[in-house]
Amino acid sequence: MAMKIIITLILTLLFSTDMNDPQNGKTYEEATFGAGCFWCTEAIYDMVDGIVEAEAGFSGGEVKNPSYREVVSGKTGHAEVARIKYDPEVISYEELLEIFWHTHNPTTLNRQGADIGTQYRSVIFYHNDEQKRIAERSLEKTDNSDLWDDPIVTEISPLENYYKAENYHQNYYKNNPNAGYCQVVIAPKIKKFKREFSHLLKEEAS
Repeated sequence: MAMKIIITLILTLLFSTDMNDPQNGKTYEEATFGAGCFWCTEAIYDMVDGIVEAEAGFSGGEVKNPSYREVVSGKTGHAEVARIKYDPEVISYEELLEIFWHTHNPTTLNRQGADIGTQYRSVIFYHNDEQKRIAERSLEKTDNSDLWDDPIVTEISPLENYYKAENYHQNYYKNNPNAGYCQVVIAPKIKKFKREFSHLLKEEAS
């Protein structure tokens, strides 16, 4: 029995190290949001103080290990998302949601601007019941505010079937600032975000 307990503890430590930083003893948390094109979402959250990592990926569909080409066909059920690792001592989940509501249009079903399809839907994929509770409360509060004229249609679902996108999608805006989509769509969003959320920016992004 004692050996079984020891093995269980070892396995628990092995499979939880991705959320810990052994150098400073911090424990990080994760959040996953779909807000249209994941290049935009990743680029915005990457500038926020307390964000350890922002990763472009896919979630919410049935197809295993989908390619970007498959996802953008709209036939996999997956949404483009940013999976975020953050330090809750620096930024809260509520603040991450505030950024979410302000940096895309959560009132347009399966659409963000010219990007149309279920892969671009507004969605919060919660990692636990506490995130679900906070997200539902945040949605109701935002829907009752004057932030958006139309009703919010954001989906709130458990995180399932998450897959990291291909490497060339990671840090896309940072690596391709002069690309047409980056100049026309992402750069204006970032400019507005910096102006409205300057208090949450990393020092190098301000």
